[in-house]
Amino acid sequence: MEATVSIRPTELREPALARFLFADTRASWLWLVVRLYLAYEWISAGWEKLNSPAWTGAQAGTALSGFLAGAVKQAGGAHPNVQGWYKDFLTGFVIPNAHAFSYVVAFGETLVGVALLLGALTGVAAFFGIFMNANYLLAGTVSTNPVLAFLAIFVVLAWRNAGWIGLDRWLLPALGTPWQPGRLFGTGSRSAS
Repeated sequence: MEATVSIRPTELREPALARFLFADTRASWLWLVVRLYLAYEWISAGWEKLNSPAWTGAQAGTALSGFLAGAVKQAGGAHPNVQGWYKDFLTGFVIPNAHAFSYVVAFGETLVGVALLLGALTGVAAFFGIFMNANYLLAGTVSTNPVLAFLAIFVVLAWRNAGWIGLDRWLLPALGTPWQPGRLFGTGSRSAS
């Protein structure tokens, strides 16, 4: 017999599967597998860039500039792979700053991967992974981006338990959430007097 949970008239009852996947620590083993896969993909991509002079060395920005030139070429025709507004963003802002963006991409990919590996601020890390995947897709590159973004969306939804087997087990209670400050901010574990 399942225990009934009292809900207010303005609340909707969560299905048991959703509660299990996104709020139950027993599902954290599933999310650990997903996290480790995502971490591997991001760390591999970032590490390769960190060790490439065309990304973070003497020629930083050249690899990104080449990638973006290919993206800009895909903005023409009847059914472009790259939308005009995104081409304008690339040509007006990113390409002129390719040297700096090259470092942002290399370190961003690596940091997302490390955070997912450690289970540290897992939902935030997955969100930034989705942001990078979306930018790669907007630049006309499919590759593994849809799969990585799809998995990361679920990790964002499971932010409460996706990092339970990781540092989030201690970070989230210490830091809290925007609606409930954690122990570090002096209100998370006080009892009412």
